[in-house]
Amino acid sequence: MSDAQSRLRSTIFVGGLENSVNEKLLADAFLPFGEIVDVTIPKPELPSSTDQHRGFGYVEYEFAGDAKEAIDNMHQSEFFGRIIKVAAAKPQKDSNEGLGSKTAIWETEGWIAKHAVSEEDRQAALSTVNVITPAEDPMRGLEEPDVAGPRPE
Repeated sequence: MSDAQSRLRSTIFVGGLENSVNEKLLADAFLPFGEIVDVTIPKPELPSSTDQHRGFGYVEYEFAGDAKEAIDNMHQSEFFGRIIKVAAAKPQKDSNEGLGSKTAIWETEGWIAKHAVSEEDRQAALSTVNVITPAEDPMRGLEEPDVAGPRPE
């Protein structure tokens, strides 16, 4: 297992933080579960924002077992008057994949390899389309009557 994978397993996501929470308060709250290596609370992306942070943070533990213990004990608990969400951190997406990407999904190699159709399959699909005959329209003959009720004789 690489160093990046082991770091990811020992890192937790903490969401729903109150605006007055800082890195020291977050570290103090999660210290009982194990040795903390790093605490990060991302700042707002917009420089004009008046918020202290974006409402979530990351706590990295020395060991993955400590991170699991923190998740089990702190998820859905109250912290500074708010219910927080605590979960295992997910890897950061590459800027070229997923939503917000600068590249169309079908231009990525992985997508092409997964969804490529061979010429044989394409010809087989086209030949089956020609074999299918449309079913008779069950509404045929009902276009004329515009009056409700039985027909006068």
